[in-house]
Amino acid sequence: MQRQLIRYIFTIIVCLTWFAVRSEAQFKEEAFKQTYNSQGDTTSTGASALFSFKEYIGGLAHKNTMKIGTMFAGSVILPGTAQIYNKDYWKLPIVYGGIGALAGTGGYYLHQYRKTQKVYDRWSADKTAFEDKYGTEYPFNAPVVDMKSKKTGTWLMAGAAFMYWGTLLDGVICYESEKEPLPGRATLYSALLPGLGQIYNGELFKVPIYWGGLIASLHFLTTNNLNYQRFKRIHNEATTPDSGYDQSISAETAKWYRDVYRRYRDYSIVATAAVYLLQVIDANVFAYMHDFEISDDITMNIEPAVISPYNAYAYNAPTFTNGHNALGMRVGLRF
Repeated sequence: MQRQLIRYIFTIIVCLTWFAVRSEAQFKEEAFKQTYNSQGDTTSTGASALFSFKEYIGGLAHKNTMKIGTMFAGSVILPGTAQIYNKDYWKLPIVYGGIGALAGTGGYYLHQYRKTQKVYDRWSADKTAFEDKYGTEYPFNAPVVDMKSKKTGTWLMAGAAFMYWGTLLDGVICYESEKEPLPGRATLYSALLPGLGQIYNGELFKVPIYWGGLIASLHFLTTNNLNYQRFKRIHNEATTPDSGYDQSISAETAKWYRDVYRRYRDYSIVATAAVYLLQVIDANVFAYMHDFEISDDITMNIEPAVISPYNAYAYNAPTFTNGHNALGMRVGLRF
């Protein structure tokens, strides 16, 4: 279970890194070739590669500037490099000392737990052979699984993960940019802490909306998963001979509820992921749109005009004008 959780977390981090770096190039290429955000934006000059190793090494050596997405991607792989780029050298002992100490100590305690669990599994598999081998080393006949070490190790590893997350967030916060709000910063804020990108963009009213959606979807996810696990256990006991199950719920009924709650659990996972990704995209888009001004003067202007047959806006004009200019009306919208 713990290894699966670690794999899930690592996969999420990799996906978020890809999205954060890619989103900047995508919006620059497709939607903002205009001059809406050109003033003072030193973080990107059009679509670029997802990750430039030359830019990354040069940025760490302070020979050139580094895009925030590149800095974040490098910090995911090697924690502390964002602090090097931001010249916060005094934070490096805290980063490496904290993560190293917590992860190392947590790994030691989890190793102790796994050793006792392995001994217990051997004893359960063949008690006679176990007693012949170990004799009276275990006075209570059954070896004791060190659950205290498991709990301690789990908390220490969680602390290491929290410090790693804090290292990434600190790098994004301390990144210097001439343009604010910076779309890359808003994206990474929301990726690391849902709602923080909206706060950064000054859209505080969106925070309770997204947090409400996340809390509700996580609540249903937890509830449906607990019910799924419950009826899965009941079904396994009901279909296992000599399990001692009292048949209060039939195997068919337990199977039906198991499948239903598993489907609801999967729906809840999709809903949680959708709300999370939506608030990340929202932070990115509205940071880009921050400089897009809409005038209070919203008017419509209609005036006569001479339409050229080869004007790009005069669709199929040569057909009905025989290739000559024609009189028409021009409609203009100002907003």
